[in-house]
Amino acid sequence: MLDVFLEALRSAILISGLVVIMMMLIEFFNVESEGRLFKSLGKSRFTQVLVSALLGAIPGCVGGFAVVSLYTHRLLGFGALLAMMIATAGDESFMMLAMFPGKAALLFGILFCLAIIVGLVTDRISGKGAVIPTRLEDSYEIHAGEDSGHSEDAHESHSGKRHAGWKRIVLFIGVMVFIAALMAGFLEEGEAEADGLNLLSEEWMFWAFGALSLVILGALLFASDHFVDEHLWEHIVCKHLPSIFAWTFGVLIVIGILFHFVDLETWIGDNTAWMILLAILVGLIPESGPHLVFVTLFASGVIPFPVLLANSIVQDGHASLPLIADSKKSFLIAKGVKVALASVVFVVWGLLL
Repeated sequence: MLDVFLEALRSAILISGLVVIMMMLIEFFNVESEGRLFKSLGKSRFTQVLVSALLGAIPGCVGGFAVVSLYTHRLLGFGALLAMMIATAGDESFMMLAMFPGKAALLFGILFCLAIIVGLVTDRISGKGAVIPTRLEDSYEIHAGEDSGHSEDAHESHSGKRHAGWKRIVLFIGVMVFIAALMAGFLEEGEAEADGLNLLSEEWMFWAFGALSLVILGALLFASDHFVDEHLWEHIVCKHLPSIFAWTFGVLIVIGILFHFVDLETWIGDNTAWMILLAILVGLIPESGPHLVFVTLFASGVIPFPVLLANSIVQDGHASLPLIADSKKSFLIAKGVKVALASVVFVVWGLLL
């Protein structure tokens, strides 16, 4: 049971850290572009859906975290969120690419096409003005003087004064420690790889993410006190981090305890007639891990491709965990749509064969 607790704690720290770093990057680029970078997404629902699907298609959960952050701050619509959640296959993507790259490419292509279609149809049906409430009824803010670079006063407000305050120091040390933990492999599941960078593992994503995090360190060194205090500390660390960590850790503890007592792989193997239902039900679990059962069973030839496809449509790895903290209604509706889609796809596939 201690192993369950420690694994949940490790995963919660990793997920919370990745989400917060991603949010800081979005905040930084939003302020640097004076709000133009992400406001441009609002002009086209198709662009929102396409960008979200592309981010979701990136192996792992980092792209999904970015979409959830943009959605909960009103910068993306629900159709875009749904597109990401359909397109992503979570950390299982790395295993699929390693075990059956050709079939994995086919699977990712199908998920991407479905994500675009469903995302656009959802926005079309719900209407452009339809929104689902989130815990955060705000967007990434551009405060007075930051949304215009045409006046000298605005420039001074944006650059502002810089002091080595305790918030800046704490944030800098925190980001440095998190990057070091990523690079050293302390937050990886199991033993860290010792034979170099493996492009079919999550390790390369950690290295890329560590490199991107250097932007945050630069911002902490050169940004104004206002940006550090209001945007990074008050908005992200105080408002977001506690709830994201609490919900992530709580959900992972519950899931860990459940699977400590249930041998899912044996249960599936003994109930082949219910495989498709199980694939959909297991897909509801907001975590990477349980879905690997279907990946390994497909690689072994035990289950057909439609079962793996159904599970991949419904599941979204860790990407939706931060969404539970900010908008449970969005999470439940998105999962409901994906269950319906997986059921329809499976039925149509069965009729065509």
